Amino acid sequence: MTIPYAKPKPRGMLRLLLRLPPLLCRRARRARATDSPSRTRHRSDAAAGRFVSSVPHAEGFALSILRRLLGLVAAVALVVAVWVRLPSRLFYREGRPTRIGRLVNHAGAVYSGLGLPPAWWVTLEIRGRRSGRTVSTTLVVGSYGGERFLVSMLGEGSAWVLNARAADGHATIHHGRRRPIVLREVPAEQRAPILKAYLQRAPSARPHFPVLPMAPLPEFERIAARYPVFRITEAGTGA
Repeated sequence: MTIPYAKPKPRGMLRLLLRLPPLLCRRARRARATDSPSRTRHRSDAAAGRFVSSVPHAEGFALSILRRLLGLVAAVALVVAVWVRLPSRLFYREGRPTRIGRLVNHAGAVYSGLGLPPAWWVTLEIRGRRSGRTVSTTLVVGSYGGERFLVSMLGEGSAWVLNARAADGHATIHHGRRRPIVLREVPAEQRAPILKAYLQRAPSARPHFPVLPMAPLPEFERIAARYPVFRITEAGTGA
């Protein structure tokens, strides 16, 4: 028996998300206002010819960078938490991303491009079958049997799936650094355990599947043909 996945209600999460950018801006302005007197004293001391140690300023710069990175990680974590709770129709309609979905995808591409955790959150860069330009898509890498896979939670109509088939699987994965890969499509009869492992890792994909993550394999076998799966191989390995 197929059990649909029920998303929890937002309960004010959208309001919290909308209040986050102004809050971060106010904190940044206060940080600049606090730092400015020390910078002014540093410039006046240097102009007067007095020796100024660069060690405290180097430490302050390192702490500032660390604070910004921690703030970025926290902000992305909050966005993901809200994303999981919001209705999926805000991000995808008729198998295609909405304007909000494209914005979230772009933010995810920037985040994964920095190489920040988790390591399985990557950006797939592939040549568009129509435009010829590189198209970036943020995806979750599934893992099963010691191998890595990409799963289309939107099914056969996903743009990156069509582009991958048109490009004969040649693409690039970006997470901190870019690595050329080749995507090999997995036959439908072999997808069930991969889909199950993927769904346990990717909570944001669960609303797009008509089964629960802990459902038995026969449930996944019945829907496997609807969700393309690609095995990730390093370019030039001949796998």
